[in-house]
Amino acid sequence: MARYVPLAEARTLPLWRRPISLLFLMAFAMPVAFYTWFALLNNFVEEVAGFDGADIGLLHTIREIPGFLAVGVIAVIIFVREQVLGLASLVLLGLATAVTAQFPQLTGILMLTFISSVGFHYFETVNQSLQLQWLPKDRAPQILGWLLATGSAATFIVYFIIMILWEPLGLTYNMVFMAGGGITAAIAVFAMVAYPQFEAPHPQIKRMILRRRYWLYYALQFMSGARRQIFMVFAGFMMVEKFGFQVHEVAGLYLINLVINMAVAPFLGGIVARFGERNALVFEYAGLVCVFLAYGGVYFFDWGFQVAAALYVIDHMFFGLALALKTYFQKIGDPGDIAPTAAVAFTINHIAAVFLPVLLGLLWLVSPGAVFLLAAGMAAVSLTLATLIPRHPEKGNETVFARVAPAPAE
Repeated sequence: MARYVPLAEARTLPLWRRPISLLFLMAFAMPVAFYTWFALLNNFVEEVAGFDGADIGLLHTIREIPGFLAVGVIAVIIFVREQVLGLASLVLLGLATAVTAQFPQLTGILMLTFISSVGFHYFETVNQSLQLQWLPKDRAPQILGWLLATGSAATFIVYFIIMILWEPLGLTYNMVFMAGGGITAAIAVFAMVAYPQFEAPHPQIKRMILRRRYWLYYALQFMSGARRQIFMVFAGFMMVEKFGFQVHEVAGLYLINLVINMAVAPFLGGIVARFGERNALVFEYAGLVCVFLAYGGVYFFDWGFQVAAALYVIDHMFFGLALALKTYFQKIGDPGDIAPTAAVAFTINHIAAVFLPVLLGLLWLVSPGAVFLLAAGMAAVSLTLATLIPRHPEKGNETVFARVAPAPAE
């Protein structure tokens, strides 16, 4: 029988069985499966299934549909505790990843991509909710930074093994997919058995809510989802299609990203805590405008792979500052709104993801550089929105406009 432990009493448990320890374990487990899949994806679909830009755009559109439907988490948590749902979602992600190479055709790849994506997006939705419920506000940015570093460490291990051992051991896609997915599923099953069920002090609203005073958070989530698609879908595909990167070379590039993120991520939380969410996000989006314009230059001016690789690393570093969006909502939101708003935010984040990859995939066939110029425009919109965050956000002071007019109740 499951044991239920209030958060206030969890401090009496051994350190490894406390809520924060579980968050770190989940932060390690998820990237093992997901980034095994991601590291091999571009080479796997091009070499085995013969994908072109349109096909890869379609695949990522399929992958993002469960994210768009993440609002369904609200219905599920009526019957299933968030902690249980999160771990079950990890099992689903791991198992779907493990059998990916068994279906090397377009239909099979799309089907398994959808299934694994359900696991990934439902886990991420619940995980974000649990982080904001379990972490104290005064320490949340720093701990989120360390959680990000933990995920980077797990991903580092995945990429390092692929880069170092792929050619010497003659690894196959099937072997690596099976290992990565199996490890994630095994860790999730262990966590189900080893940890009690933690109870947060504030019961969560188990219905969909949309509050007018959260409008800026919703808008930033929408633009964040659009920006993420450019990186996830086309930045890596560019390295394979334009510059002919092999599996171990792509893994090596990811490895550089991770070494930098492992060193930088813990400091990003401190930066957000010291300078505030507004300044952190303004810096991120201003940097992204420059990065995407430079990506366009790689195509329009035929800059070499060294420039493209440097931009890829810089682009990836900016992802770490996304934790400022989480802490922004933690400060302005009602405690009982965390779970339903996490689900709604994931759906909003994925609205663009449903149609953008396939449309930009078609544009890619005509002008890859134009895709990145469009991305620079998206980053500029995000930059404008970030300037509307007040220096000290809180309930009733959600945007700079709240200084002039009181925020509405809903």
